[in-house]
Amino acid sequence: MKRIRLLLVDDQAMFREGLRLLLGQQVDFEIVGEAGDGLAALESVRRIAPDVVLMDLRMPNLGGAEATRRIKAEAPAVKVIVLTTFEEDEEVFSALRAGAAGFLLKDSPSEKLCEAIRFAARGETWLQPSVAAKLVAEFGRLAPRPAPSAGGSLPEPLSAREREVLRCLADGMSNKEIGRRLSISEGTVKNHMSQVLGKLQVLDRTQAALRARELGLL
Repeated sequence: MKRIRLLLVDDQAMFREGLRLLLGQQVDFEIVGEAGDGLAALESVRRIAPDVVLMDLRMPNLGGAEATRRIKAEAPAVKVIVLTTFEEDEEVFSALRAGAAGFLLKDSPSEKLCEAIRFAARGETWLQPSVAAKLVAEFGRLAPRPAPSAGGSLPEPLSAREREVLRCLADGMSNKEIGRRLSISEGTVKNHMSQVLGKLQVLDRTQAALRARELGLL
């Protein structure tokens, strides 16, 4: 079994220790490094090439949003999950635009964190429902919502089913949850998701939610 290699980034040593103890109990996780700020995180990514980075937002020297941007620019295959308390709304949006693969509240249950890591490692995005709702609400406050249209300004409009999948995505649902909601198989959800990403011309689910919001599709 290939283990998921993790880099823990937070300026609070006690929080990193808690994560290390928690995640170290999972047989499919391997903690390969820790960093106390964004600059150290970037150096660690260059040195050890982790699969997934758990990233705090507010840190000295270099914050999590800018660190995420630099990591994705240098190592696009590395997945970044941001842990937030929602006291950093602007940083959340910056990290989202920088390519973060997911967001969790710092007080989330441990099983949700583990699930988010596994999602990120296989190329999926984790948007905790409460986080997704907050992001959509905040995005609407920061940017006036365009008038909805059948396909926005997309070269190829989304089908009715693809729009349903997109709305579920924006609600923070996993592929399995979307399948249950729409009464379709998980494989069919994945096919629809690939079509949605392609038509929106984005690389991941997080960017898809933002792009759809900008186009007035959500």
